[in-house]
Amino acid sequence: MASPRIVCIRHGESTFNAAHRLTGEDPGHVDARLTERGRAQVDAARARLHDIPFDLVVTSPLTRAIETTMGLFGEHPSRPEVLVEVLHRECQESSCDVGRAASEIAAEFPHLKVDHLPEVWWHAEEEVAPGSYPVEPRALFDGRVAAFRQWLARRPERILAVVGHGTFFYHLTGVWLDNCQSVEFDPVSGRRTAA
Repeated sequence: MASPRIVCIRHGESTFNAAHRLTGEDPGHVDARLTERGRAQVDAARARLHDIPFDLVVTSPLTRAIETTMGLFGEHPSRPEVLVEVLHRECQESSCDVGRAASEIAAEFPHLKVDHLPEVWWHAEEEVAPGSYPVEPRALFDGRVAAFRQWLARRPERILAVVGHGTFFYHLTGVWLDNCQSVEFDPVSGRRTAA
């Protein structure tokens, strides 16, 4: 059986991305949303993806990825199914990587099915210093990357879009993507091409 065609797409610019670029500091934007510039990046990327007959879109549950997914695929001609999946959430290192409860996501995005998610689906720790955020241990993150690669290889769909995050995609594909950039990736061979 041939490997599925996987197009990995990084989310548009988030409020965290914009603030961090200016100051180099974590601005404390938990589950950051897209900026106006990020929405414009999504609009520009939509045309590039328009003619690909996607069967499935897999999105991270972080809001910036969901907003990117809705902007790219809400009116896509192939009308792909959208699946929210936690395995490819971002490596949790900053405030923007801390998620919101599944019930909050369901309330804001009622058209998405999220009842398969645990209420707390991000890396959470009880003991965190004030003003800091839990950091996901590297071994856990590496395990998620490997598990997601295997998950992709087993999917029955032929053409998938995966909307996610820069650090995760770097560890999955070996390519650092700017906001709304994409790369095609073969989960079996590891080969990649510009999308």
